[in-house]
Amino acid sequence: MDVNESILQINHDSDVPKYQQIVTSIVDAVAESSIKKGSVLPSVNAICKTHKLSRDTVFKAYSILKDNGVVDAVPNKGYFVAHDTKKVLLVLDTFKAYKEVLYHSFINNLPENIISDVQFHHYNIDNFKTIINNSLGKYYKYIVMNFDHKEVKDVVSKINNDKLLQIDWNIYTDATNNYVFQDFGESFYTSITKAETALRKYKRLDFLYPSFTYHPTETVVYFEKFCKDFNFDYQIITDPKNFKVEKGVAYLSVSDRMLGRFLEQSKDNNFEPGTDVGFLSYNETPMKKFIYKGISVISTDFKELGTKAAEFITSDDPMQHYVPTTLTLRESL
Repeated sequence: MDVNESILQINHDSDVPKYQQIVTSIVDAVAESSIKKGSVLPSVNAICKTHKLSRDTVFKAYSILKDNGVVDAVPNKGYFVAHDTKKVLLVLDTFKAYKEVLYHSFINNLPENIISDVQFHHYNIDNFKTIINNSLGKYYKYIVMNFDHKEVKDVVSKINNDKLLQIDWNIYTDATNNYVFQDFGESFYTSITKAETALRKYKRLDFLYPSFTYHPTETVVYFEKFCKDFNFDYQIITDPKNFKVEKGVAYLSVSDRMLGRFLEQSKDNNFEPGTDVGFLSYNETPMKKFIYKGISVISTDFKELGTKAAEFITSDDPMQHYVPTTLTLRESL
């Protein structure tokens, strides 16, 4: 089947380069099944004539599509659609244990005709820009985990809003965006109140919020609110060098690195977690239920987060959803 050049959506007044508009139009048409595998694309001459474009512009677009495996070329016959597969991009911050749960939930809930590329920005804005800019027009939809940097909003705004799902942290978004978020504030507060009885065994609560963490500061604000509302003595420790396990103290940590230090120091001092000292960890991982009789956690459901992200890929409906945050008490508290 030959594809008419009217399939291309070219806006001569747009800031988006014309070659990129060609790429996006064809990728979208394939993703939406408007054109099928084996369909012959319009000739370079036909596109130039209909849309008043230069041959270099059209050749550049077709070269990008060919390099990305969307189309193939046969000498003297032209370009045709290479496959019906839809590609999506998943952009995460780092690959930690709980992100692995999210990732596998996302992948396992995608249909066979959808493949996913995953990239990591590591909270580096230049890396983030490169990932997004190099991906434009190459993917059916985008799942992006934002982070706290003033340029993030402008970078993600380059992606068609209908094709973008922002996940994990509500930052630099508005009411028009698609999102699946966890709540680092009020939901965290509600969860920790359910641990009040267990925490009463201890003379003080210490929040381990090391300087190297990227965890939202909103959680610190609501931790302080909890301690004041329920009359707990507390400290916030930001310098890892100042962390020394003290008998009779319960620790809340957003860093698994600090969990390792806690367990090591507890062993060295013959402190029994859950009796002499307490520990409440942020973010569930598959291993925390097995580590030293079980580590208590406050966590969102990363499996549900991945499932909802996959649902966005397979649906044309908008999505705005908060994944609940819950408390799981184990022997460490």
